[in-house]
Amino acid sequence: MKKILKLLIPAGFLLLFNESIAQPSMMTDRQANPNGTLSGRVVDIHSNEPLPNATVYVYEAKVSVITDNDGNYRIQQLPFGKFVVEVTYTGFGPTTDTVTIDGEVIKDFSLHPEVVENQGVTVTGVTGATQVRRTPIPVSIIRKDYLLKETSTNLIDALSKVPGVSQISTGPAISKPTIRGLGYNRVVVVNDGVRQEGQQWGDEHGIEVDEYGVNKAEVLKGPASIMYGSDALAGVVNFISVVAAPQGTIRGSILSNYQSNNRLRGFHGDVGGNHRGFIWGLNGTYKAAIDYKNKYDGRVYNSRFNEKDFSGYLGLNKNWGYAHLLLSSFDQSPGLIEGERDDATGSFLKWINNAGAPEQRVVTENDSKSTEAMVPGQRIRHFKITTDNSFNVGKARLLVNAAFQRNRRQEFGDVIFPQEPGLFFSLATFNYNLQYQVAEQNNWKTSVGINGMRQANSNKGNEQLIPEYNLFDIGGFVYTRKSFDHLTLSGGMRFDNRHVDSKELKDGVDIKFAGFTRNFSNLSASAGLSLEVGKNVILKLNLARGFRAPGMPELASNGAHEGTNRYEYGEQDLRSEKSFQVDAGIDINNEHVSFTGTFFYNRIRDFIYYRKLASVNGGDSMIFDGAEQFFAFRFNQDNATLYGAEFNLDIHPHPLDWLHFENSFSYVRGRLSESQDGSRNLPFIPAPRLINEIRGDFLRKGKKVRNMYASIELDNTFAQRNAFTGYNTETSTPGYSLLSIGFGGEVASKGKTIFGLFFGINNLTDLAYQNHLSRLKYAPLNNATGRMGVFNMGRNFSVKLNVPLSFTLK
Repeated sequence: MKKILKLLIPAGFLLLFNESIAQPSMMTDRQANPNGTLSGRVVDIHSNEPLPNATVYVYEAKVSVITDNDGNYRIQQLPFGKFVVEVTYTGFGPTTDTVTIDGEVIKDFSLHPEVVENQGVTVTGVTGATQVRRTPIPVSIIRKDYLLKETSTNLIDALSKVPGVSQISTGPAISKPTIRGLGYNRVVVVNDGVRQEGQQWGDEHGIEVDEYGVNKAEVLKGPASIMYGSDALAGVVNFISVVAAPQGTIRGSILSNYQSNNRLRGFHGDVGGNHRGFIWGLNGTYKAAIDYKNKYDGRVYNSRFNEKDFSGYLGLNKNWGYAHLLLSSFDQSPGLIEGERDDATGSFLKWINNAGAPEQRVVTENDSKSTEAMVPGQRIRHFKITTDNSFNVGKARLLVNAAFQRNRRQEFGDVIFPQEPGLFFSLATFNYNLQYQVAEQNNWKTSVGINGMRQANSNKGNEQLIPEYNLFDIGGFVYTRKSFDHLTLSGGMRFDNRHVDSKELKDGVDIKFAGFTRNFSNLSASAGLSLEVGKNVILKLNLARGFRAPGMPELASNGAHEGTNRYEYGEQDLRSEKSFQVDAGIDINNEHVSFTGTFFYNRIRDFIYYRKLASVNGGDSMIFDGAEQFFAFRFNQDNATLYGAEFNLDIHPHPLDWLHFENSFSYVRGRLSESQDGSRNLPFIPAPRLINEIRGDFLRKGKKVRNMYASIELDNTFAQRNAFTGYNTETSTPGYSLLSIGFGGEVASKGKTIFGLFFGINNLTDLAYQNHLSRLKYAPLNNATGRMGVFNMGRNFSVKLNVPLSFTLK
């Protein structure tokens, strides 16, 4: 089947391509020279005053300009065709429209002071830029100004307040995204158009993306297998870091951040230019923190980390399309929290080298002041180089993208030889994507393409958790969209094949990993609609079938996880997970209220989960690996159902547009079809959550001080009593409420921002709590207090200083 797929999909692609390039002989003179211009004016919709320094961005061409002092803009040398244009201005909601370039086009834009998210543009889960209000799949957009105002310990933490999004955390540095109760290999993370591959099945490390370098994030909630193949069962988190400077400018910024709880210090600098279509940019980040603290545990030993990131890009934006080359390097060294304590005092214990013998000692206050990870610890390095290209073929477009990434993760667990890694995974991945976007006709927008990856994993450490393996993915898809005046229909199909070749490994005379090969194939599909009912109401419905092939840890694990206290056994006979999901939603927006409601039902066949093994003598099954003892887990399968809802209500009564009373609620319930040791609940399901915020936005167009804001927030997480208690895997978690505040603004001169200051205090009352998805909840018992596990971060004060830089080229 894979050979047939390799032949048929490129053949169909080339047929469409040849048809398109055969058309120039029939073109008129006007079509043969497809250079157009887009110009106009950007104003405040209420006062009609011009908005200087607003950004006008043409998505398909990846070209932008800024407006002058009178709000005027002009973009030259645009190819003929239809483009999605987005206009943004700090303190105002974005506005978007589809513009047909067929010569000299004039288009004016009016911006609202209130932020209405369905006016944004998404590039996630679709084949081209699409207005959010026209996509049937729920998408949340998180912009740079939100990330600057948010007090967060890492990038996923910054997104965790988006309805439907949660995080599985292991301290401040390590978080993994979950969407509607599904995480790990069921969520695809994309960075600058490339699917991130970095051993994402593991608990004890986060995503390898520079938090300070992200300009925009998009969260798609629901199966996205049509565009991303296996693993996008729950959805996609798409980080967009590279945004070229507007034409004729050099832009940059200097950002610093300090957080009081773990004394985090973060520094970031970026600069980029655009001169006659030649673009370039450089970014660098440094972050470091000591052990965090809370009022029950004091400082949590070895929760420290340090991180160094670098990225750069260069390219050409011309009327024939664009060609970009991107490079990034991520280097993080976090500690691993074991949570072992002294029985008498409850103080944390550390390992030391006592004359060549490992020994535990009580942690002192000075031991928690370093940013260098102790044993056990790890180092994660991720290198990526990407070529991102788009070529105009008449009014059609050919997208050619390829990337190479290498992820190296080392775990250090031996205090006698602290620089010698026990586990050392080296994962090399080549990603490819070839897509042809047919010229839009009669409001039909269709794309066909192939994408996939080739992957090789090698073990370079003294221990092995998974075998060495090779993997090859290929998938072909077709996606189409038909737009009417008030109705948008969209859908597509995809066929995937994944081939896995696992290598044999012997431990002495015993076989630790048996060699095997597996093939996984699947057909995915989706169909949806977005209907505008009147001026202010949009109804959405989407049906989608997704899949996920079993990951290598699920198929072949046989080893101890230092960071998880688990000994894992894989199961070679696992089948692919297959899901069918229904999403129904409503958006209501007027000058007083913005409301979004989404309901979903997800049925998953052959859901894969791990369960704790029981001993034949009763109790938990324990495995001794060397001198250490671990709980034994094995992967299992059963059918599962997830359902739930997300709501967001923002009250902004006109004419008090500066005032916002925003409320969001998330709920998900997960059930297995059959009881497992007395429990039918799915593991890792977040508790219901209600967030209430009152926010004021002031002086949006102030001359000296502008874009001021102040907010107070109550984050209510309800008790999670539906834990997967089978085999003592999970326990219930009580609810809690966290009070937080934020305030800040910008100082300006002559129409330009000089700097911005952003203050925030999380957990103002210093509440001691445990999140249900915190892995530290299951750290060892504190015999001195009787409390189980380690608690989350206490009160945390944050201050950020952002200094934007801008120069005009002549």
